[in-house]
Amino acid sequence: MSAQDPPRADPEALLAAAEREARGKLRIYLGAAPGVGKTYAMLSAARAAKAAGGDIVVGIVETHGRAETEALVEGMEILPRKGMAYRGRLVPEFDLEAALARRPGLLLVDEYAHSNVDGSRHPKRWQDVQDLLAAGIDVWTTLNIQHLESLNDVVQRITGVRVRETVPDTALQKADEIILVDLPSDELIKRLADGKVYVEDTATRAAQSFFKPSNLTALRELALRRVAARVDSDLVERMQGSAIEGPWAAGERLLVCVGPDIAAERVVREAKRLADLMDASWFAVTVERPGYVMSGSDRKRLEAGMRLAETLGAETRSLVAADVAAELLRFARFENVTQIIIGKARRRRLTSWLRASLADVLVKRADGVAIHVVTAEAGEVPARRRFALPPAGPFMGYVAASLGVGIATVVGLFLSRFVPLPNVSMLYLLAVLLPALLYGVWPAITASGLSFLAYNFFFIDPVDTFTVARPHELLALLVFLIVAVIISALAGQAREQTRIAAQRMRATRRLYEFTRKLSSLADRTSVAEAAAVELHAALGHPSVILLSEHGELSIAAAWPPEDRLDTGSMTAAAWAFEHGEAAGAGTGTLPRVPWLFQPLGAAEGGAHIGVVGIERDLETPMLDAESERILGSLCEQTAAALVRTMLSAEVTRARTAAETERVRNILLASISHDFRTPLASILGAATSLIDYGPEIPAETRRDLLVQMREEAENLDQMVRNLLSMTRLEAGALEIHKDWVDAVELMNRAVSAVRRRGATQRFVVTAAPDLPLIQADQSLMDQALGNVVANAVRYAGREARIGLSATVIEGQLVIAVTDDGPGIPVETLPHVFEKFVRASRGSGDGGDGSGLGLAITKGIVEAHGGSVSARSPAPGQRRGTRIALRLPLPPEAPAEEEAA
Repeated sequence: MSAQDPPRADPEALLAAAEREARGKLRIYLGAAPGVGKTYAMLSAARAAKAAGGDIVVGIVETHGRAETEALVEGMEILPRKGMAYRGRLVPEFDLEAALARRPGLLLVDEYAHSNVDGSRHPKRWQDVQDLLAAGIDVWTTLNIQHLESLNDVVQRITGVRVRETVPDTALQKADEIILVDLPSDELIKRLADGKVYVEDTATRAAQSFFKPSNLTALRELALRRVAARVDSDLVERMQGSAIEGPWAAGERLLVCVGPDIAAERVVREAKRLADLMDASWFAVTVERPGYVMSGSDRKRLEAGMRLAETLGAETRSLVAADVAAELLRFARFENVTQIIIGKARRRRLTSWLRASLADVLVKRADGVAIHVVTAEAGEVPARRRFALPPAGPFMGYVAASLGVGIATVVGLFLSRFVPLPNVSMLYLLAVLLPALLYGVWPAITASGLSFLAYNFFFIDPVDTFTVARPHELLALLVFLIVAVIISALAGQAREQTRIAAQRMRATRRLYEFTRKLSSLADRTSVAEAAAVELHAALGHPSVILLSEHGELSIAAAWPPEDRLDTGSMTAAAWAFEHGEAAGAGTGTLPRVPWLFQPLGAAEGGAHIGVVGIERDLETPMLDAESERILGSLCEQTAAALVRTMLSAEVTRARTAAETERVRNILLASISHDFRTPLASILGAATSLIDYGPEIPAETRRDLLVQMREEAENLDQMVRNLLSMTRLEAGALEIHKDWVDAVELMNRAVSAVRRRGATQRFVVTAAPDLPLIQADQSLMDQALGNVVANAVRYAGREARIGLSATVIEGQLVIAVTDDGPGIPVETLPHVFEKFVRASRGSGDGGDGSGLGLAITKGIVEAHGGSVSARSPAPGQRRGTRIALRLPLPPEAPAEEEAA
């Protein structure tokens, strides 16, 4: 956005406003101290809103026995509290679930900083409020200033009391409205003495420790300052969201302009002192002019000033504009800056007459913004604006310049016979322009001088001499020389700017490609290796990445490959890691070390995760300003990618732990549920036999013993399934293959379920000349038994269950088909997964724990086969067909048949 563009709304401010519209509104009654009347003010406003027809519900309000507060609660809808068990008693707490179910228009939730009882959804009440806001419910709450996290230490120093319940500052920043509730210190102390804040004994102790006039005055100032800062930030956000230009002097905001002068750091310190005196936020801004190329020393002074400003707490911004003053004023209006601090160096008198300083221009153009000018001290010299000229250039440039002038002369001598003499000078301008575009400034200036001499010698009377006979021709010749030099300088400068722009574009593209490459890497070793290669390619120096492992730095990657560093280099790397500052070559810490180490910071100011090292050849200079910027950008991208991989690994571990815990809970629940029934039957039968054995008829005793055997067989089947699943997941399932008859396999499965009381009608069919298969008989009995038991369990007591075996496409297919209700569509794709259990009338594991069909799938696949389920069964409108496909051995070729 240029200085001439009309003001536009800030996209971030618009997004923030859109997010606020999508959630409920939060109003906080902020008290300077306990007892100032926050709850009373909130209830009074709520009663007025209710009288206006609002849907107001009291979620939780602590009256502390105050009669006037309890009177305000009467007649309002109160949400019942939820009793929470805590240390042997029930504690009445705010019922978040009931509030979300009720969804009132406005909910009153007292004591924003309250800590919930263990077992609640959230440990803090302000987190409950966030859930309410996300559900679209407006909330009013109360908070004392001493409960803010950032002021906790300050309050302790003021009052000597450590506040245990705190609220993070971000929770306060999310408030849509803050209402300050305050009382003069004397009046609050009088309320305390009258028993309107605490009971008598508590009030006496509070007056002796917390409620002192000095303490209350300090707390009032903290509350006023915090509310004023919030109002100021709200003002700026609303201005930016509405494209309203400032400044609005509702609160002081400072801007310091940082340049490449020697006085840059001194100007920044002056701005910091002014900001502290005014308790104001401040910006440090630098404006880069297109075409202005700073020297290395100027660039370092500028970056040092910006780093100092960032260290001192300023928000730093880098802008680009041809008109520096206009851009600074535009930025000041956009950010509601009220005061600008700028340095002014001593200038030569002639320079000050020819060109006004930036400070003078700002003073002349500023409207509603105060300008502070920090004058130069003795010895401070301003940075001069210089158009950086390239080196002398390649030898071919001068050859091309000479040839161009020679060609222009020959062509001019030929054309001078047919055209007037002044037009010939255009040829020499062309001879100047081409070397400037192709080879730079100095070859073009050389071409200008040669053109001046050739034009004078061959075309100005008297010809063949450098003498000029007539004055007007001398003037024309001088004008030609000036124009030629200006054209060569401008063309060369344009070529240099094009070169710099192309270099920056390549660097930007390279950074983009590097960032995209990092985004596809999943582990930190790959990220470190990619970063080391990119650093070496971009900077031309050997590079190394050291990452922290259990608090110790170790080499994660290097290019060219390097597996160790000397003791001095490791010491510099450890210092950079511990202190978060550069160390090694070119710095003030261990400068004799041949490596420059930069720390890799974690996201959002967290602990450092490692360091990047760039090796320096002692015979070559260290990185220039452009290379330092590239190094900084690559370090930031590398750190972000490393943090992403660490977070991804943590998420994976958390998901694995959660899944393991879920499986464990399901397994325990299944075991406890499914083992209870057979155990109860066994215990009951055994108890009857022990207590009444001689009195029980022989036939009844036999029935009880049969029942105990069947239930024991059920338990044995469940234990076998659990052991099989454990072995399958561990890859330790042992298969002892032998020749197995599929018909006998099906008959044994039917006999097993009939012994357990199955009442269904079973039909077993097999194709003629059915070949044998090689399989583990006990495992296949278990696999097919689970499928048949599954059908018995869910097909219904009167169902028909068919077992068939046939050969299809070289595989033995054993199918179990029933005419029961079938498997629901949503369950069918997951029927062979662990712990998939459906209600009666659908598929599930044979033992009711959700493991039966999963074990069948594992056993069949361990034999090289596959399983499938269809519902409804083929040719039916209902029912289920589960097919086990097993490979036939080469010794027993299958006969091709239709399905």
